[in-house]
Amino acid sequence: MTVRRLAAASLAAAAVVGTVALPASAADHARPERPKVEISAVQYDAPGRDTRANRSLNKEWVELTNTTRRAVNLDGWTLSDADGHTYTFDHYRLAGRATVRIHTGEGRDTRTDLYQDLSRHIWDNRSDAATLRNDHDRIVDKTSWGTRHHGGHHH
Repeated sequence: MTVRRLAAASLAAAAVVGTVALPASAADHARPERPKVEISAVQYDAPGRDTRANRSLNKEWVELTNTTRRAVNLDGWTLSDADGHTYTFDHYRLAGRATVRIHTGEGRDTRTDLYQDLSRHIWDNRSDAATLRNDHDRIVDKTSWGTRHHGGHHH
């Protein structure tokens, strides 16, 4: 009995020490919560005919929304499609409760609009997936559309 109680006490002590030693960020991942930044909308099919014109490319976009009141530093975060085309955020902070729209084409980056500076559409109209990863390459949010991810059946 005494031995067991002693073991339990030392385990409890170890647990307390372990918690103190962890950086705050590691402790945050313990409780599952909805992502602080989420993919809030995707316009993968640019209205009108898909041309390679920049105007058409910029009507294809993904929106990210910060669901918290604090700004989130997206530096080093990535947004990628199912084929692995990847956009990396560079020195960008998303303000609290704000939304940023990432366009496919070229343009001047602002607080509300970022541009991938690509010369062709990347989001597949039929089926694709947008994946947002943080600077540690952890998936923060993912959204997909269409049917490509159901098995390997080709029609």
